Amino acid sequence: MAQVWIVVEPDGFADEGVGALKEAIAQFPTDSAPDAVQMVAPADLPPVLEPGAIACPLTLNLPENCNFPGAFVLQACANVARLRQSVAEVLGAPTGDGSLWLPIALTAKGPLYGEAIAPSADHPAPYRQPHHLSDRQRQPLYALAFRLLDWLQAPPAVYLMQFAPGDDGVVFDRLWPYPSPVAIASLRVQTPNLFAAHWLCLSHQPLLDLSIAEPD
Repeated sequence: MAQVWIVVEPDGFADEGVGALKEAIAQFPTDSAPDAVQMVAPADLPPVLEPGAIACPLTLNLPENCNFPGAFVLQACANVARLRQSVAEVLGAPTGDGSLWLPIALTAKGPLYGEAIAPSADHPAPYRQPHHLSDRQRQPLYALAFRLLDWLQAPPAVYLMQFAPGDDGVVFDRLWPYPSPVAIASLRVQTPNLFAAHWLCLSHQPLLDLSIAEPD
């Protein structure tokens, strides 16, 4: 049985994404016993977790003294301006504002790329998946995502790279090191949804594919 810490802002305890993550933890336990799930606000996360514990932050607002696998990546993602500067200088990619998201499930064996997510004009669903990208757009997008996660030495998790298509490739906006609220678009559309995929990656369980359901 693993001690699982879901870290979320207090006003987000009832979010649909939090519920989806809790469902995934119950559906895919780390062993035969149910995992012990604790939901805490950032200020209440212990600075040092017990051996074998799994941290599942759904916020970038974490205490500076956090010490768990991937904490350094969350800290890098929280400083958007610095990360943009690093992407421009180290990876040679243009940076700016973007309103599309590429899901990347980084497993222990390598990355799986999900279908892009875009804003939606439909109410009440503010985001939709899939958003069609051409093969010409996908190739530089996947390449940048791979190089970025490799450069960050990112551990297994689901990441969302926010971007915009550009004339000279991909315009990098920012990286979310967990399923941000836009990932709700994957519920009932993608198998497994991004919250379940995130848990499978964090708990080092097999994840072979991210598939989109065929429309009725």
